[in-house]
Order: sequence, then structure tokens, then C-alpha cells
Amino acid sequence: MILRLGKFHRLKGPGLFFIIPIVETIAQVVDMRIRATDFSSESTLTKDTVPVNVDAICFWMAWDAKKAVLEVQDFYQAIILSAQTALRDIIGTHELADMLTHRGELGRRLREILDEKTNPWGITVQSVEIRDIIIPKDLEAAMSKQAQAERERQARIILGTAETEIAEKFAQAAKQYEHHPGAMHLRGMNMLFEGLKEKGSMIIVPSSALETMNLGAMGGLAALSQVRMEKDKQEPQTPVVP
Repeated sequence: MILRLGKFHRLKGPGLFFIIPIVETIAQVVDMRIRATDFSSESTLTKDTVPVNVDAICFWMAWDAKKAVLEVQDFYQAIILSAQTALRDIIGTHELADMLTHRGELGRRLREILDEKTNPWGITVQSVEIRDIIIPKDLEAAMSKQAQAERERQARIILGTAETEIAEKFAQAAKQYEHHPGAMHLRGMNMLFEGLKEKGSMIIVPSSALETMNLGAMGGLAALSQVRMEKDKQEPQTPVVP
């Protein structure tokens, strides 16, 4: 932008141009590209009185160089200060949980506030992005413990639900076995076979269950047969001489 005798005269774009010495001066060169400015708010209290440090980035551009230079003394510094003030106001009206889970909404609200303020300066704010939200270390540890306790609670609820469903299935199976004693007997035989087929396994079964399913004699015969087979394997075989 070129001033003549201290007053606005004309705007000149990029390239070669001439000015009248002493009479005309170049007031300021304005970059019309999109620019990124980082800003932060240090130790600002949220709505639930939690001190946080928030770092953000503002993307903006000057669409009217005349307004950007004449309407405000230093538009770059004005944008930084306005962004910091708006960020502090936003933090004070939101709780910590909302800030952590709705960063996008927070950035959009900041963009609307900044754009409304900077638009009369010939500057528009494209977007505002929340880069980081820093909370105190002791609060971070407390939130971690709370999240862990919540996960354990959910795990216990799921386990209790599974136990309830299993109990219901067992109750249905018991009704089937009650009216079909043969099925109960076959089930007991299958359980005993599955337990004894593994080498070196041991099964402890209540005597009442053995009497109910008539598995006492069968279990003893199976165990005796297994012991006899192991003993035969350990004894050396005597060769037969014709």
C-alpha cells in the first residue's frame, strides 16, 4: 500500500512499480496468502474449575489490504490477542469433559467469534484447530484411575451377565436330564471318558454324584484298567524259547 503525504493513495500488486521519492512512501506490504498463527491460553480455569493449557492454530487471510492496514495498527498482533481472549472465554464456559470430547465444535465456535471480530479489518478466519489440551499431572492420573475403574466395572457386569446366561442354560439342561435318566448316564460316561483319556489325569468326583449316575463301578474298572496297562508297559517282556 502506498501513501502520498501520509494519506492513502493507491494499492499496488506484486511486480515492478515506481513511487515519487519523499512524496510517496510504501506504508506496508500485506501478504494475501493464507497464514497460520499458533496461540495458547495458559492456566485457564474451565467451567468445572480445572486449570488447563490449550494450544490452538488459527488459519486466516487478509482479503482487503487497505482495511487491514488502515483499520488496525498491527493486524497480526491484533489477531493473536483476539484469539487468546476468545479461547479463554470459550474455556471458561465449557467443562473439561466437553473440551476433550468436542474439540471440533470448540474450534468451530472459536472461528465464528474471531471471524466476526476480524471481518471489519478486511481479514477472514478460515478455521481454528485445537492442537492440544494439557491438564495437571495429578488430575491426569486420577482420570486414568477413574477410567480403569470404569472398565473393571463394565467387565464385572459383562461377566455377571454371562454367568446368568450360563446358569439359565444349565437349568434348561437339568430339566432335560430330569426326564431322561439315560441321557444323564451317557453324559456322565462321556465326562469320565474325557477325563481319563489324558495320561496321568486325576478326577475327583463326589460320591453322591457317582451313586446318582451309577458311575462308581465303571469308574473303578476304568481306573484299574489304566493302572494295569501302565504296569504291563513297565515290566520287561520274557522272550519265549521254542
